[in-house]
Amino acid sequence: MKLYLLNKSLPKWIILLIDQVIASWAFVFSFLLIRQFEFTDLLRGHFTIYVGLYCLVYLCTSYLMRIHTGLIRYSGTQDIFRIFTAVLTSSLVYGAAVAIVVGPMFHLQNVNIFVVLLVNFFISSSLLIMLRIGAKGVFYYIKRSTSGERETVMIYGSNGYSLLVKQALETSGMGKYIIAGFIDDNPNKVDKTIQQVRVYRGKDIKRLHKTIHIDKLFVLSEDLKTDDKKKVIEKCVELGIKVLTVPPTAEWMSGHLRLNQIQDLKIEDLLQRPPIVIENKKLSRDLSGKRVLITGGAGSIGSEIVRQVLGYNPAMVIICDQAESPLHELQLEIEEAYPGAELKLCIADIQNFNRMYAIFKEYNPHFVYHAAAYKHVPMMENNPAEAILTNVMGTKNLADLSMTFDVEKFVMISTDKAVNPTNIMGASKRIAEIYIQSLNQVGRDSSNGEGKAKQTRFITTRFGNVLGSNGSVIPRFRAQIQKGGPITVTHPDITRYFMTIPEAVQLVLEAGTMGKGGEIFIFDMGEPVKIVNLAKKMIKLAGLVPGIDIDIVYSGLRPGEKLFEELLNEDETTIPTHHHKIKISKVREYEYSNVVSDVSELLNLSKNSDELKAVRKMKSMVPEFLSKNSKYEELDLSN
Repeated sequence: MKLYLLNKSLPKWIILLIDQVIASWAFVFSFLLIRQFEFTDLLRGHFTIYVGLYCLVYLCTSYLMRIHTGLIRYSGTQDIFRIFTAVLTSSLVYGAAVAIVVGPMFHLQNVNIFVVLLVNFFISSSLLIMLRIGAKGVFYYIKRSTSGERETVMIYGSNGYSLLVKQALETSGMGKYIIAGFIDDNPNKVDKTIQQVRVYRGKDIKRLHKTIHIDKLFVLSEDLKTDDKKKVIEKCVELGIKVLTVPPTAEWMSGHLRLNQIQDLKIEDLLQRPPIVIENKKLSRDLSGKRVLITGGAGSIGSEIVRQVLGYNPAMVIICDQAESPLHELQLEIEEAYPGAELKLCIADIQNFNRMYAIFKEYNPHFVYHAAAYKHVPMMENNPAEAILTNVMGTKNLADLSMTFDVEKFVMISTDKAVNPTNIMGASKRIAEIYIQSLNQVGRDSSNGEGKAKQTRFITTRFGNVLGSNGSVIPRFRAQIQKGGPITVTHPDITRYFMTIPEAVQLVLEAGTMGKGGEIFIFDMGEPVKIVNLAKKMIKLAGLVPGIDIDIVYSGLRPGEKLFEELLNEDETTIPTHHHKIKISKVREYEYSNVVSDVSELLNLSKNSDELKAVRKMKSMVPEFLSKNSKYEELDLSN
């Protein structure tokens, strides 16, 4: 029976009828109260006229103002205001009707009707509001009695949005939440009570968890980047309190929060840093009205470059990738988000020079963002020829074509694994860096045979791991947790730098704008993260206990993997730029003639699948390349 009542609501006409009965009774009571209950008036007929007219006026007013249309169980301050307005409007219209029309017409005697209306206003509005409060209280009592075990929760913040979260939990939570308090370090709010709920300091979390056992903390996702909130969230994670994020208020459906919009806190939220400020005006001047080619455009980094570049009103965006399905998905997304954008999608392999030549010839891009690459270290360790042909030859194809077609800027996405490489992937990216740097030098000193100096500026950007990228450690850990574990970590001391994809791409665009040609830009990656600590936090975020619910096992370093990533090698220094998160690495410069000869030899060895000789050649080109946990370590011993 209780569940039946929870899922049912009264028809609107019944609510209108109940309101009419209450309003009529309140008027009758007010009338008799002012007349000191002289019932002889009832026999004269005047009373019937007064009451009948009021019932008609109130019925019309309440119907037009539609105070009967809302669900009583969800009544709020707006509904109370509408009731006051309806009763007041009815009183004014009724008073005017009695004084101007009905009184003179029926020769009604003076019964202090305006005093009656004043008393009726308070009685009628109070009863109508009490009806809604009472119905709402009964509804929530039934919900609580049928909801079973309840959870004790707290809300971070005590502003208007936090109060809306509280109301959403109370109205949509089916009675399963006990709102224990707000968390706010504002001294003007601490220890105060808001809507019968107390405000606590962030440092009170541990004490409160011991005394009342907090199950969950709700926090607005738009405020996660502030240091104070991060400290509280970190403390909650350590205490085993589940943290849930509420989407930005702009995403609330019709201005109302629904429980299905609330999500579990993700490890990416904890690793986020304050937003980056970039020179949007300069970027807009560079990219507006230009044709931009993005290779690897369907990948994690490439697709984000597409999204951000489209925000600067380019004339055309050419997206190149060999992955058909991701490219199709990106096309659908972009066409929906940017319906007027000039978009060209090219399925192509950057190893195929003729195919890339056709793309350059047809679209003649002004800018090239080169994100296409093979990046998985163990996979490339077992397939060195493909790593070389894509990461080196593919880059060479694009760079050479950029020179041929007078591209203004060529921005290559490199990796911190190119620094003191211990694997094929990192070494191949370092050789690609060397090639485009040498090409930048020769581009400044040569002409294209028609007396016109080639102006293509070649720029390299280096950064570490990005959060949520395809094949990264975080999605893998999340999948392992969902399966019940164990989580596999290669080594207890392994650390990595992390950056969000949008943050990395913002810096790529900024570096590309400030680059004069030949630079290797390195990004401020923040503090390195110990992977085993990352795994433990992810387990705790899932509401589980490391070592009890989910085990962590060490699988050993994979081929080519090293414990610590670096952004600079021992011989490199940095030069600051106007952006505090971007620095320029001072690296050794190579003669183009020597580089092109070495690269040609390397590519021939790779095309012939002579992997051992190809790797040996890589080591001669990049002397700091020392293999780790790899079959190619024997080449280092023989040198």
